[in-house]
Amino acid sequence: MTRVLSGAVLALIAVGVVWLAPPLMFFVAAEAMLLLAASEYAGLSRGIGSTVPAWLSTTAAAATCAAVTFGAGVSTAAIAALLGALVVLGSVALFRWNGGPDALASVAAAVFPSLYLGLPIGALVVIRGQQGAAGLFLLMLTVMVSDTAQYYTGRTFGRRPLASTISPKKTREGAIGGFVFGALAFVVVGGRWLPEPALPTPVRLALGLTLVAAGIAGDLFESMLKRSAGVKDSSSLIPGHGGVLDRIDALLFAAPVYFLALAYL
Repeated sequence: MTRVLSGAVLALIAVGVVWLAPPLMFFVAAEAMLLLAASEYAGLSRGIGSTVPAWLSTTAAAATCAAVTFGAGVSTAAIAALLGALVVLGSVALFRWNGGPDALASVAAAVFPSLYLGLPIGALVVIRGQQGAAGLFLLMLTVMVSDTAQYYTGRTFGRRPLASTISPKKTREGAIGGFVFGALAFVVVGGRWLPEPALPTPVRLALGLTLVAAGIAGDLFESMLKRSAGVKDSSSLIPGHGGVLDRIDALLFAAPVYFLALAYL
């Protein structure tokens, strides 16, 4: 019951923010989500022994998100933010390192949130600004339908593991269900919600399948981080659902794909 109630509250908040929030408020909400996710990421990093300067790393990720947002995409501003993150965090690592073989891992872990969180969450803000609430919610709906289909199809028909080392409960049958229903949702709803001129049905189908694949990869990627750190959830912030990273992991991989597809298709 706790999982169902917290899930319903999360869905209501997501729908309200995406459809009703003014642009600046939406950006603030996106940055708040990033800060929470970055805090959880820092915890995972500590779990594997990486000495990440959490506040600097989080600031760099937030700055990257802002640069993507106000630069209307991956522009010179975003590149400058990433380069700044590299130089500042690399310089800080010089003074923090006290010997040992972890220098490269620690620097990489510190810079990574700018790529893993800053760019995708910034892309979500830009997608809403360029395609409207419907254009963004189409991506979210596709991922949500795919995730739900994976869960129930896997429970009903699941026999063969998808990636046993990373996530033992995920099955190939569940993934197939996610591909079928997620792509179907994108094809049907995308025919109405994508801006004119609407993408042809075969293109929507191919893009829907690609988004589902990216979402599954994002989910497994975060599961890999958690398993490496020896934890089940990124945090206990959301009762029955884990942390913010657990909720947005699929979007972090699907959003860049969607952003690039809308820009170049």
